[in-house]
Amino acid sequence: MPVEIPAIAALTLVASAVGTMTGFGTSTIMIPVLLFWYPLPQTLLLVGIVHWVGDIWKIILFRKGATWNLILLFGIPSVLAAYAGARLTLTTESTILLRILGAALIAYTIFLLFHSSWKLPKRNMTAITGGALSGLMAGIFGVGGAVRGAFLAAFDLPKHVYIFTAGTIALMTDSIRLLTYGIGNVNLPRELWYGMILFLPLSFAGAWCAKKIVGQLPEKAFRQVIAIFLALVGLKFLLFP
Repeated sequence: MPVEIPAIAALTLVASAVGTMTGFGTSTIMIPVLLFWYPLPQTLLLVGIVHWVGDIWKIILFRKGATWNLILLFGIPSVLAAYAGARLTLTTESTILLRILGAALIAYTIFLLFHSSWKLPKRNMTAITGGALSGLMAGIFGVGGAVRGAFLAAFDLPKHVYIFTAGTIALMTDSIRLLTYGIGNVNLPRELWYGMILFLPLSFAGAWCAKKIVGQLPEKAFRQVIAIFLALVGLKFLLFP
């Protein structure tokens, strides 16, 4: 077994737990590490598969939290934008855009610290804009969850509803971008397909652990966790795109 397979398995467990608990983070954690071993297209495909399966775990584990109107308002623009972004994956210079995204997320988090009562307006246009931006980021860079989380925060969703909603939107987005990668003939080395025997069950284990943690967190603490991770993701993109 190649040495990177156990490392990716452990990474999947941690990233799945964080990603389930916050509604984003799986790709943000995995992609920078996997780029040490694999080129960007293969990394995006591998993480996309893990993320897609993780979306299913979120839907199963938090299935009592359906908000279909919000899911469709976010999801349809997200799918369309993800398709456009995935088509640009191999030709887009990502560094500058990722730095801009990182700075925007940090500024948004700092603003909330000093204006805790302010939030994006709870409107249909907020959902549509958030869906389009997060889908585009997911298609190009494989990381759209932080943007989705920032816009979803405007709707003050209960924690289980938030996770289910984020997971359902991500499933729609990931499905179209994986299909686009496949049409573009992106494939994985054989050892990574075999590695899925480890990766996919561990992604469920991470999601299950996250459910236990989320169940113990008060709603206010849960929102603070999301804000902290938004800031950390933004810092990572700004300094190490």
